[in-house]
Amino acid sequence: METVSTTSLTTSLPVPAHADRLREALLAADFTADGLLDRLGAAAYAALARSETVPALRATRGDSPLETLVRLFLLQRAVEPARAAAALPLEEALADGWVVEEDGAVRATVDVRPYGGPDGEDWFIVSDLGCAVGGAGGIGSKEEGVVLGVGGASTTLAGITVRTPVAAALDLGTGSGIQALHAAQHSTLVTATDLNPRALEFTRLTLALSGAREAELLEGSLYEPVDGDTYDLIVSNPPFVISPGSGLTYRDGGMSGDDLCRTLVQQAGERLNDGGYAQFLANWQHVDGEDWQDRLRSWVPRGCDAWIVQREVQDVTQYTELWLRDSGDHRGDPEAYRAAYDRWLDAFEASGTRSIGFGWITLRRDPAVAAGKAEPSIVIEEWPHPVEQPLGPAVRAHFERQDYLRTHDDAALLADSFTLAPEVVQEQVGLPGAEDPEHVVLRQNRGMRRATRVDHVGAGFAGVCDGTLSAGRILDAIAQLMGEDPVLLRDRTPQSIRLLVEEGFLTPESLLPDEKPAAE
Repeated sequence: METVSTTSLTTSLPVPAHADRLREALLAADFTADGLLDRLGAAAYAALARSETVPALRATRGDSPLETLVRLFLLQRAVEPARAAAALPLEEALADGWVVEEDGAVRATVDVRPYGGPDGEDWFIVSDLGCAVGGAGGIGSKEEGVVLGVGGASTTLAGITVRTPVAAALDLGTGSGIQALHAAQHSTLVTATDLNPRALEFTRLTLALSGAREAELLEGSLYEPVDGDTYDLIVSNPPFVISPGSGLTYRDGGMSGDDLCRTLVQQAGERLNDGGYAQFLANWQHVDGEDWQDRLRSWVPRGCDAWIVQREVQDVTQYTELWLRDSGDHRGDPEAYRAAYDRWLDAFEASGTRSIGFGWITLRRDPAVAAGKAEPSIVIEEWPHPVEQPLGPAVRAHFERQDYLRTHDDAALLADSFTLAPEVVQEQVGLPGAEDPEHVVLRQNRGMRRATRVDHVGAGFAGVCDGTLSAGRILDAIAQLMGEDPVLLRDRTPQSIRLLVEEGFLTPESLLPDEKPAAE
């Protein structure tokens, strides 16, 4: 007996009273990210991530506990009570509300999705049924209080977040709690906020079912629930969609244009402790007559350094179609769809918006900048190319390198020694058979995967940077080999060295981790 479960926001949410028992059962059945991949196979597993269920249904025709759990929690199929009892502690699951029994069948009340932690942890993200993000057709829900599951945006933010031990972390707009779950691994206290009280309950379930300690859960908009408090880490995957007002607060945030993202960023500075990070995903408008980088530069709060990366730009028609499909408008009345499309374009035209940018915003509270003793480092760039997650270490290293460059003039730069990043390779570009290449490219194979063109001096310099010789001595040797004036070479090269340091090709010896011999 199999029927498809449907999402209903009127159903009471589960309680975590016996979450430990349920977790034990899920792990015993290998209902984990690795277990699913083994059971379903790569193709069906990838299809499930796109919210395509047919391959997973075909792969779970048996009656093992794992197959039962997949059908129950991921595919939202009702199963016979005997099958459910063989896969989970049915009595406790019914009592806590994870499942219900109706018409002689057991069905799930929530989506429970295995999620692998960064260090191999087996976690579970709990969300509304049918709202695990991924399908090409979008969520298709117009329910105001719906709580979404894991999607590309949430995993992107988790990957770029700086993971260092902190006393206090804030997950603003927690949703199903994935950012709070990550933060709980390296934070003494985690506070999670959301305007939607159902989201707070889902976060409680996610933390409990994942075996994480509880977080402080506060209801309210933006920073209102934590007014006056400060944190070492703030993370937010906010409802950043720029729309003419769809009423979907979980997606659009209820503010016009990119005001919600701007407000989050501008107000973060005063809520960060010295050295603390605030990291956001955001959309921003590209407005006629305005440079988009200037727009974002105006968002950076006083006392903070910033690194802003634009990952994608969509024109207003692409953007409108994406989000109308997300809410299922394209499957309804054609006239209503066209009217909605027209309304979105009218709003963009009225504001002079020609396209929408998407990307990452990272702030760091810098005490020297806050005290007026240093100029802020504000880097705003477009980088649509592939990157390698997790990028949290690369984000932290970016700000460390900015600090270094800010405090080292050219003389200090030449007196220091550098080490070439181990993932960097050299490519020579030119016509086949040519005696010399037209140019040389240094390319990173990890992190941001940057590439930069260098001349023969730059390539030779980078190639011998192993931390043993100062930059000045290396340049003197290159000048002797090439028959150049060493003084002139020292004068013109520091700017190139700065670029290689800024982009992570070279690391100053002072920023390398100490390698102390292990105690015997």
